[in-house]
Amino acid sequence: MLKKINAWLHLWLGLASGIIVVILSITGCVLVFKQEIQSLSSPWLHAEKPEGAKVLAPSVLYKAVEKVLPEKEIHSVWYHGENKTAHFSLNSDSMVYVNPYTAEVVAMVDHDDIFHFMDEGHRHLWLPVKIGRPIIGWATFIFFGLLITGMVLWWPKKWNKKGREQSFKVKWKARFKRVNYDLHNVLGFYSLTLAVLMAITGLIMSFTWFSKSVYFLTGGDTNKPRRQKMEVSAPSVNSPLYNADMIYKKVTEEIGQHNKDQVIVYFEEEADHPIYACTDMINGHWRDLYFDPATLELMTGSGKTMDELPFADKVRKLNYTLHVGAFGGMVSKTLYFLASLICASLPITGFYIWWGKKKKSTKKPKTDTNQNVIA
Repeated sequence: MLKKINAWLHLWLGLASGIIVVILSITGCVLVFKQEIQSLSSPWLHAEKPEGAKVLAPSVLYKAVEKVLPEKEIHSVWYHGENKTAHFSLNSDSMVYVNPYTAEVVAMVDHDDIFHFMDEGHRHLWLPVKIGRPIIGWATFIFFGLLITGMVLWWPKKWNKKGREQSFKVKWKARFKRVNYDLHNVLGFYSLTLAVLMAITGLIMSFTWFSKSVYFLTGGDTNKPRRQKMEVSAPSVNSPLYNADMIYKKVTEEIGQHNKDQVIVYFEEEADHPIYACTDMINGHWRDLYFDPATLELMTGSGKTMDELPFADKVRKLNYTLHVGAFGGMVSKTLYFLASLICASLPITGFYIWWGKKKKSTKKPKTDTNQNVIA
């Protein structure tokens, strides 16, 4: 009875979420190698460093962009490292790329590129966020259930040679129906670990209750506020450009520990608001910093280094890294790509298995002249 219930759940949960799982998996395949593809296809991301040149301060680059686009509001600058352009976020759907060594405006690029399109599909199915995100969240929850029920269905009845071959090998020389079954059964098993990891990390991003549950299970205090309320000592008396320059210098020379030349700095217009910066961007995770506008000192609500974090907070901080497979460079990204591709195939191969059984069961039995059923 339990086996029948498990099989029934696997079938109908798969039929209910199949299309969304395919979309999530295909868009995930593309997004895994987003940075690598963009680096090859976008020449404006690169900036050759002249001999003896130094990276210019945020205020210098800001003025260069302001001169070219005086009507735009400039929010932040992101330095991407040596021989890479810095890009500015504006009050529009475009980003401006600037050579950080010469302050030359290299390109203005529409934010709505193919990767932005894929990202919107992956996050909320190209629907309004309030509608699409819950659909994605619950589809991911169903997918997690499919992985568990699929593991139960895959489990060999006997661990003899024949049972192991059926569970771990694809019989390529068999008929298409058998090959399709093996692709669903065997490849589903091989992708199971990464698929479960992607599903759990996706659920953490989708549901607050799930995120808190994982945080509690890893030893975190769920009663502790996730973000501390930050109060500044006094409003800033300096210009946003001066503050940005000082913070950039402080982050690159004193605070940053990893990839120190990769920094985000905001040009905060509100004199009594904390000033945001970002550093330690490595393997898909980063460190958020907040500075007092009056003293430019690091505020207590800023992110800690990875070494300073308790285990539960490390798990929470690494969630995005684990979701996109950025923790092991090209090796982990390649494995995630293959696992995501397999996940995209599972609803298709599973549907064919169900459809084949459905067609077989609906065939009317033939009878002979004596009205005996022919097997």
